[in-house]
Amino acid sequence: MGEKARTATIAEIARDGDGWSPLRMHLDVRAFGVNAWTASEAGAPLIGEHDEAPSGHEELYLITAGRATFTVEGEEIAATAGTVVFVRDPTSKRAAVADEAGTTVFAVGGQPDAAYRPRAWETNASVFPLFGEGDYNGAKRALTEALDRYEDREGLLYNLACAEARLGETEAAIAHLGESIALRPSFAELARNDEDLEAIKGDPRFDQIVGAEQAAG
Repeated sequence: MGEKARTATIAEIARDGDGWSPLRMHLDVRAFGVNAWTASEAGAPLIGEHDEAPSGHEELYLITAGRATFTVEGEEIAATAGTVVFVRDPTSKRAAVADEAGTTVFAVGGQPDAAYRPRAWETNASVFPLFGEGDYNGAKRALTEALDRYEDREGLLYNLACAEARLGETEAAIAHLGESIALRPSFAELARNDEDLEAIKGDPRFDQIVGAEQAAG
């Protein structure tokens, strides 16, 4: 007999530091994106400001505990436990801040009339703590394994370049940085001031990739 159901609680899988409960990855959900975030204190961000233009996703947010203030395209929305906020337009900027400690938001997203594909941000978010711990080999391994799982791989390539630069792997770092910026030119500005790339900034190819004229300025 096959598996009937998987269970988890938001609290038991919440990460220290950012309060993210990676429900989609933990449960291996494949039909839609689903995650939760819990704020440790009032005023902490629950949902960072973003839009879903790259993914085309509609998103639904449910406050399961506490109180939050959403901002959608400049309009503030007070949300107590049980409040649902649905953002249909992927281009709409949205964000949410906790109004009290312990506030939790449950989020579901997907693209109408299209098969769901996971987005690379979840792996990028998973490796940031490894950078903080100085575990660049672990970060490199996780990012390399994820490259073929996502269509939007530019962020993975950028962070892989950062890990490789930290490890002194210049050739690989230069190659992956070039790939990432070719896919998302805005990363060039980020790279110019990124301490993780310090080891390759003396390489003339770095200036070519990020734009020698801008880097000199």
